[in-house]
Amino acid sequence: MKNRLKVLRAERGWSQQDLAERLEVSRQSVNAIETGRYDPSLPLAFRIADAFALAIEQIFERD
Repeated sequence: MKNRLKVLRAERGWSQQDLAERLEVSRQSVNAIETGRYDPSLPLAFRIADAFALAIEQIFERD
């Protein structure tokens, strides 16, 4: 699944660690999601969307 996580995070000036703390996950998890090695669970996808105040569909898209 493709995502805009890295771009959205950079626009806000957040590090991977900053986002990880907001989501209550590890920095490695954020990195794995950004690089497409890991697809987040639905609850985590909702937390990501909430962190950016966007709809899930504005962050994630199918390959």
